[in-house]
Amino acid sequence: MELKLLRLHSEDDVAVLLSKVTAGETLEDGLVASADIGAGHKVALHAIPAGGLVRKYGQIIGSASEPIQAGDHVHVHNLGMGKHQQDLSIGADVQPFEPITPPATFNGYHRPNGTVGTRNYLGIVTTVNCSGSVARFVAEALERDGWLDAFDNVDGIVPIVHGSGCGMAGKGEGYDTLFRTLAGYARNPNFGAILLIGLGCEVMQVPTLVGEGALSDPSRFRYMTIQQSGGTRATIDQATAILKELATEANKCARSPSPVSGLCIGMQCGGSDGYSGITANPAMGLASDLIVRHGGTTILSETSEIFGAEHLLTRRAVSQEVGEALQERIEWWLDYASRHGAELDNNPSPGNKRGGLTTILEKSLGAVAKGGSAPLAGVFKYAEPITTRGFTFMDSPGYDPCSVTGQIASGANLIVFSTGRGSVSGYKPSPCIKLASNSDMYGRMSEDMDINCGDVVEGTSLEAKGQEIFEEFLAVASGKRTKSEQLGFGGAEFVPWQLGAVL
Repeated sequence: MELKLLRLHSEDDVAVLLSKVTAGETLEDGLVASADIGAGHKVALHAIPAGGLVRKYGQIIGSASEPIQAGDHVHVHNLGMGKHQQDLSIGADVQPFEPITPPATFNGYHRPNGTVGTRNYLGIVTTVNCSGSVARFVAEALERDGWLDAFDNVDGIVPIVHGSGCGMAGKGEGYDTLFRTLAGYARNPNFGAILLIGLGCEVMQVPTLVGEGALSDPSRFRYMTIQQSGGTRATIDQATAILKELATEANKCARSPSPVSGLCIGMQCGGSDGYSGITANPAMGLASDLIVRHGGTTILSETSEIFGAEHLLTRRAVSQEVGEALQERIEWWLDYASRHGAELDNNPSPGNKRGGLTTILEKSLGAVAKGGSAPLAGVFKYAEPITTRGFTFMDSPGYDPCSVTGQIASGANLIVFSTGRGSVSGYKPSPCIKLASNSDMYGRMSEDMDINCGDVVEGTSLEAKGQEIFEEFLAVASGKRTKSEQLGFGGAEFVPWQLGAVL
């Protein structure tokens, strides 16, 4: 009989359907579906009383809001959050993680500060929304005349434009977060050179960003303001001349071998479905483990989407300090959501639910699988520089463009993104590898997806898929263009996390 459902753990109360079933259809071991149920959704393996805890992955994903019978569809109509409690036990599950020697290598751009780029872009970073259009005018002027075609080692020009920088307090959490984000982008190794453009009168002042951001190498970094330069046209003329000088220097840097320790990979999932936690995310986790064992760094984020599964991370924390730092971020989010009249268990999104995910506990358990099994080496604030190699966590919202923006500011030179519903996006200056969690969506959106992980439920082992993803990391880091790069994504996905009042 063709396998129709997948039980993920011996203690589970539900199984995941591998294909759509109709009411009255026999599944296995005498289990009969009581309704039409979609692929990726859950079916009850036995009767569950109202208020009874429901397990998937061997973990609690909620409690029955009404009696559930064997063969019933288990979803939003009969499953809710209920009471849940995790055993945080900081460091209890840390296991020795043997390094792989000699480490694998990729061909990257070596920077003077020891970091390595996977791309070599010219960046135009803006301090404020008011200088955004001028930054785009400058990039368009240079791209129009084909001037960059003469620079074989330069990948293009990326204007970093956003909606903030003024109308905000000049100190505090919101200001600090934006400051870290802009300074982090200016330092990202995927930029061969940076031109910083401000208006001149904004709250996020150019001199402050330059001084405290330590952006001081004149061969790779310049800055200007529109007011001081004499307006729009004068700024465009001066900026294009500066960027031509910077491009000449950036073009001198060619790809050369680097160990995997030069990779810092941001891990994301968006538009998740019932397959995400059993195909793409655990495969990504195995690839993350390989990166760590080869000496590199991976970043898990989306704090609001690990809620309810944070114990799987704190138990792997390398120290009490690291475990407590993660828990402090969870507490901050609970307070933040409460202050704004929201609840963390409002997640999943409508698309997630259509794909079979019911509660944030279920979604988080699948999302945490991206982190593999490596020890948690560090916890960092949004856009804070990642200073620890290995598997790390950076605090961020679950909103993907905002979360990836923080990871790139923290130093990510490569992004990997799993999706079950289908996501289209890219994140210049860092290339983004898209993983499809199911074969149906991969077939429909193959022009946007780099790797199909749906074949994991069709016979391909997770280990083989993790190795495939790892090898794709090395290929893309060495210059292979991802699907999102080929389509031209990356110009609209810079979304800094905006905190605090807009004044």
